[in-house]
Amino acid sequence: MIVLETKRLRIRNWLETDRPLFAEINADPKVMEFFPRQRSREESDALMDEVRQRIRETGLGFFAIALKDTDEPIGFLGLARTDLEPFLPDGTVEIGWRLAVRFWRQGYVTEAAEAMLRHGFEKRGLAEIVSFAVENNARSTAVMKRLGMRHDPKRDFEHPRVPDTAPRLKHHVVYAISREEWLAR
Repeated sequence: MIVLETKRLRIRNWLETDRPLFAEINADPKVMEFFPRQRSREESDALMDEVRQRIRETGLGFFAIALKDTDEPIGFLGLARTDLEPFLPDGTVEIGWRLAVRFWRQGYVTEAAEAMLRHGFEKRGLAEIVSFAVENNARSTAVMKRLGMRHDPKRDFEHPRVPDTAPRLKHHVVYAISREEWLAR
């Protein structure tokens, strides 16, 4: 099922044939630079099953991003409810993404995220969408800024699921955009 389309991309449900790309992303040290660890193929397959189940149950989650012309998967993007209380209140919706390195620096994430934000505000009626990343993750925060999201330092937090053995990955910055801000663009 296709969720959204842009000029160059299709945001769609995951296919069984997408598993190698999903595993590639989760095992790549460059993609996972700001995460505590890479995942094995088995862990990645289990995570993909979880992601697919969450989408079926809630309609929210991380969907495959594919090139429109070939349907080749290149990464993932989506809206998901956070589970980071007390840092982010229950009901907070985040936008997040990961892309295979060979597809970086082509504007794909920004293009897909613009469409997903539009969907979140105009179709799902969300009041606000947040995104968060490790403080020095300049690539992700640059996308957040391009999307019109603003840094909200009062909401920055130490990620509770990042182990103390990875202190450089603990501090997360929060960016947000409200429905009103989105519509005013």
